[in-house]
Amino acid sequence: MNNTIKKTLVLAMFALPFQAEAGGKDDPLLTMITIDQLEKRDANSSKPFAWEVQGWAGYDLDKFVFKTEGERADGETEKAELQLLYSKAIDPYWDIQFGIRHDFYPKPTQDWAVIALQGVAPYYFETDASLFIGEDGQTALRLESEYEMMLTQQWVLSPEIEVNFHGKNDEVREVGSGLSNIEAGLRLRYEVRREIAPYIGIHWEKKFGDTADFAREEGEDTNDTQFVMGIRIWF
Repeated sequence: MNNTIKKTLVLAMFALPFQAEAGGKDDPLLTMITIDQLEKRDANSSKPFAWEVQGWAGYDLDKFVFKTEGERADGETEKAELQLLYSKAIDPYWDIQFGIRHDFYPKPTQDWAVIALQGVAPYYFETDASLFIGEDGQTALRLESEYEMMLTQQWVLSPEIEVNFHGKNDEVREVGSGLSNIEAGLRLRYEVRREIAPYIGIHWEKKFGDTADFAREEGEDTNDTQFVMGIRIWF
């Protein structure tokens, strides 16, 4: 981890608020893991397998969090990342988080410092805004939002969107500056129990700017719509 990433983490730690209101007198140690997406996608050129998992352990105000997501296609891992974060409650609905992110794929591997804000926006939009500061002056911003519509007690329709920006070109990893890509999805799940829910849906991806140019040079699609089938589990 280079000095830029270390300095960013130290500054983020001292910027944290020192106190937030707890929800009750007792504050037991709790844990939770959510496999939000574990799915097979039917794309134009392949049938990729994708995952998105988040878990935490801690107390009402302070938690340690991990986030991982990735994708495999044709027997090879195309994207894989892991975030390890400290999370501090600053409001009943919002946490500020900081830590590190490691990209295993695409190669070469890469490390980032992370400063994030995660919580529930008005009208119950689950929101995650993350700033990444990497090596050699690289920066990235990821904005994610998801909404759950209860159609019945067991059927849930969930639209979501993810938007990624980068501060500079990274030709080795085929990422361009500015708006690099948008991913959006619509998934309909059936909750067999609250903890287990198979689903079907549609996932759409589009690359923009220099990111799209890099993809075209490699003969890759810049716009893809995929039908998905998967399962959501939490425990």
